[in-house]
Amino acid sequence: MTRVVLHGRCVVGGHAEGEALVTRDTISGWGGVDARTGSVTELRHELHDTSFAGKVLVFPGAKGSSGWSGTFHSARLWGTAPAAMLFTVMTTKIALGAVVTRVPALTDFDRNPFDVVETGDWVVIDAERGEASITKRSS
Repeated sequence: MTRVVLHGRCVVGGHAEGEALVTRDTISGWGGVDARTGSVTELRHELHDTSFAGKVLVFPGAKGSSGWSGTFHSARLWGTAPAAMLFTVMTTKIALGAVVTRVPALTDFDRNPFDVVETGDWVVIDAERGEASITKRSS
């Protein structure tokens, strides 16, 4: 199996691991997520009706209003939050979402995660060290 390590900047510390769920689309925290299921509800989003619960969510970041804080806080309480988040564009929306979700989160990578991580890969996060270790899924 192939293993790749990404180095990034810690946004929220901690350790987590899980299957990657990758999208190149930003996600709206205000009306774009069903916190009870952890599913993306945006009709035109490539992850529409897909749950990120327990997954390592790899995405550009947040769009829309600051609804991220309430939505992801609720997802954490429902147990439907992602296991960790890797995102490429730092904004106040995603920073707030990451903090209230309380899951390991990294950004500012040494390589573009979209060139490395695919949905189904296994990702181990050590946010304090700023590392995301990706084991490529078998073909």
